[in-house]
Amino acid sequence: MTDLRERVQGVIDQIRPMLQADGGDIELVDVQDDGIVKVQLKGACHGCPGALYTLKNGVEQRLKQIVPEVQSVEAV
Repeated sequence: MTDLRERVQGVIDQIRPMLQADGGDIELVDVQDDGIVKVQLKGACHGCPGALYTLKNGVEQRLKQIVPEVQSVEAV
């Protein structure tokens, strides 16, 4: 599981600068055995109307491309 978490964290580290450029940020909270990734959106991303779009069409899509074990991404 550690390897999976490390791979997910690596992808989030790649995505983070794009979110930070818009005043937001993302933090990995948990990677569950069933492939559910839990993240916390921060800064401008927290409460942003476009946050769900960013989460599903940006973060989740990119994670699934690189880490096929990922089933979905949820904000906590």
